[in-house]
Amino acid sequence: MNEPIKINWYRSKVDRAVMSRLVQRKDARAFAQVFLQLGLFVVTGGSAYALYQQIDGSNWPWMVPLLLLALFVHGTNGSFFGGVACHELCHKTPFTSPFWNTFFLRIYAFLAWFDPLAYRASHVRHHQATTHAEHDGEIVLPLRIDWDSVPFILSHLTFHPVALWNQLRFWVALALGDVSRDGFFKAAWLRRVLPESDLKARRERVRWARIVLGGHALLALAFLLTGHGFLILVVNLGTFYAPWLTLLVGAPQHVGLSPDTPDFRRCCRTFTCSWLPAFFYWNMQYHVEHHMFPAVPFYNLPRLREAIAHDLPPASHGLWATWRDDIIPVLRRQREDPHYVYVPPIPGGEGERATDAQLLAEA
Repeated sequence: MNEPIKINWYRSKVDRAVMSRLVQRKDARAFAQVFLQLGLFVVTGGSAYALYQQIDGSNWPWMVPLLLLALFVHGTNGSFFGGVACHELCHKTPFTSPFWNTFFLRIYAFLAWFDPLAYRASHVRHHQATTHAEHDGEIVLPLRIDWDSVPFILSHLTFHPVALWNQLRFWVALALGDVSRDGFFKAAWLRRVLPESDLKARRERVRWARIVLGGHALLALAFLLTGHGFLILVVNLGTFYAPWLTLLVGAPQHVGLSPDTPDFRRCCRTFTCSWLPAFFYWNMQYHVEHHMFPAVPFYNLPRLREAIAHDLPPASHGLWATWRDDIIPVLRRQREDPHYVYVPPIPGGEGERATDAQLLAEA
């Protein structure tokens, strides 16, 4: 974790008084986000369970599609719990109180089978050295997306059984003390940012794995013994299927952009979208802004965008326009030329420089 990184990042200038307001945390806004998202998870899961109980031999032709639709919506929301909700809570910016950030991080991480300690170690480095090949193992460009393959399409509309099996194997191994297995990140990368010699971190990861694995095992057993086995699909596995929207909003972050550049405007992409994807995505569509100023809470990113829009590349509006104009053409071009990168038009304004140490302190 102490490898030397010397990158002087370009950052747009923001008036000090404006920035002071932008970094202010608002508990009401953060509580609204988590209560609405977790509440929706309860509602869609409860709806799926109620529909399942109503299915019988006479009504299944029309009840089963309704059940599948409820599960599809349930999984769509749940797929944002790990790398999105936990991402922002790992930054510790939504709530004013560290207690609430940690409390909701554990809830989301438990439901999503997520390893927040490893993620935090990796993600801090990602912010210090975004897309720099020697130092960022989280985003390695170019990113490959087999978006036209049948297995890829099916796994993002339904679920990937092999990926689920690998996740279960990872958590069993980690609970038994094996930190060398690939999980959310490659084990080789984690050894760089979270070395095995860090015994405290290793013990914390193993303890968390035992909580996740043991907690889900107890829940699954309780569901089976009480005759409610369907709830395993809703609760224990509710974040493992239908991740289609996480792909659509998440892939634009860095796809097709430049590696090894000290300018976030060249290695990150911002787009805008309607309120519903923005809600699920915790406003991470403002990705250039998030990387420039990681201390700004997610709910203030639209205002940050307004403050520095004059110094940023233009942003596409809507998922359809973003993929049609920004992503698919780049992916097609990269298939023909693997070395191709898209360089957005950069305004000629004057910014300032932020060192990796500053970004480390803010992330």
